[in-house]
Amino acid sequence: MPKISAPTVAEHRAQRLRTLLEAARVLVAEQGPDALTLSALATQVGLSRPSLYEYFRSRDDLVAAMVEDELPRWIAELDAEVQRHSAAADRIAAFVRAQLRMLTDGRHTALVVLAGHALGPAAQERVMAEHSRLFAPLVTALTDLGVDQPELRAHLIQGIVNAASPLLGADELANRRVIDAATTQVLHGIPDITR
Repeated sequence: MPKISAPTVAEHRAQRLRTLLEAARVLVAEQGPDALTLSALATQVGLSRPSLYEYFRSRDDLVAAMVEDELPRWIAELDAEVQRHSAAADRIAAFVRAQLRMLTDGRHTALVVLAGHALGPAAQERVMAEHSRLFAPLVTALTDLGVDQPELRAHLIQGIVNAASPLLGADELANRRVIDAATTQVLHGIPDITR
């Protein structure tokens, strides 16, 4: 019988899974998404590859598990920030600002990097199922404002966030400018255009 480090086998597996996911996040944050392989992860945590296959069937399965693990925390943090505001326009601005701030804090690096990485159809479907929950507070705010097609508009707003994210870096002032410009774009379009 294998040696376990928790009172039950289920608790041992849950602890091991948390350790593997954290090690995978560190690997991506430090070395980039291409460094994330099952072999590299097994080496990093001191497991054999066959033992690792008990948790993940493939690299895609690992990536999907990482997103499924991290995205609920991301959503909860984002939702809490949005809910701090009562006016719908303020909730929309908070949605944009909070996401972009979260992208600069370093905690979400692995998730963001992996979200843009090519995945197989099954893993992509798992990730998209989780990702769709991200828009709920934004769709509600848009609906409260009476905006036509709130789901579509939420995706367009997320497109602005996605376009702004690679412009973020180590310069806090530059980041603030990107966040302000993205928020203005979402709320007001391009204000200096005359018709």
